Amino acid sequence: MDACFAAFDKDQDGFLSLAEFELICKALFRNERGKVYAFEDGRLADIFRVFDRDRDGLIDKKEFEMCWNRWIKVCTRPKSAFLVVDVQNDFISGSLNIKKCAACQDGAEVIEPINKLLDTVPFDAVFYSLDWHPVDHVSFIDNLHLRELDDSSGIRKDEARVYDTVTFRGPPLQKQRLWPRHCVQDSWGAELHPKLKVLDRGVKVYKGTNPEVDSYSVFWDNKRLTETTLSAQLKRLGISDIYVCGLAYDVCVGATARDALKSGYRTILIDDCCRGVDLVDIEKTKATLMGDNGVIVTSSQVKAMVEGRDRRPELGYKLAMEISASIENGAAADVVGKGTGNGHAQGTQEIGE
Repeated sequence: MDACFAAFDKDQDGFLSLAEFELICKALFRNERGKVYAFEDGRLADIFRVFDRDRDGLIDKKEFEMCWNRWIKVCTRPKSAFLVVDVQNDFISGSLNIKKCAACQDGAEVIEPINKLLDTVPFDAVFYSLDWHPVDHVSFIDNLHLRELDDSSGIRKDEARVYDTVTFRGPPLQKQRLWPRHCVQDSWGAELHPKLKVLDRGVKVYKGTNPEVDSYSVFWDNKRLTETTLSAQLKRLGISDIYVCGLAYDVCVGATARDALKSGYRTILIDDCCRGVDLVDIEKTKATLMGDNGVIVTSSQVKAMVEGRDRRPELGYKLAMEISASIENGAAADVVGKGTGNGHAQGTQEIGE
């Protein structure tokens, strides 16, 4: 840390200016061949302000200590999790074979590149998610008779078709896309595809287990009522980066990537390891991810990124913004804590939630 500060403090005044900090970023954010990545306009200054805590336009040695420990070290030595989403029989050759959906994409095509990543990339953790529905699940079109539609639904029960979206009577009202019966608990269709490599250290995460609510994301159900076990395990392992892939691109993969970003993780979507339902929705998924500082790569680029040899500025910016938010939330918790005798504990709990 001291050597880095001294090397980039070009005028040796004991501070880093924005211009000197830019030199650090040029050294930091480059690919394995040494090509420097450029920041979008204004983003370099945004990052600089995160670590210029006293807002004097300079980063002193104490401020740089936080920058080094919470930002530079993570960018150069990330802790990475590989999340394989719903590569299950029903989505590849069973009742919800995505090849029969609008995009006509073959879900089996993700297996080979995923297996290669599992064989060659030193991920710190590997997770496999599984849709795991009870027989009376709300998303199954053949269970439509079990629940009442709201008058606002716009589609009567006898008119509803697969992939339509209906509104179930509340409270609260619940919009639901209708799917064929799929991934029923303990069925062949719910099993991971037999050609998918499943590591002994890999952890399975089950979702969609509540009959009354669907669950696309591997983090939360669609109503955000219940978390899966994933978040707690990622926190316990100190994961910084999540690589997401699987089925279906524009449904469960996209929802998972969005929740990963919302949860503060640097999120990387592996394009050639995903297949989806609808081409338009796939493009929307990509745009949403990139708009929230996620990154989309091919599987051939993953190893260098996991090993810290290919460092993307989007991920550096995402991390800096998360650091900024955590600092502000910590300050807010301190303010709340000064209100009453037990306010600090109360405020911290609310922020954590």
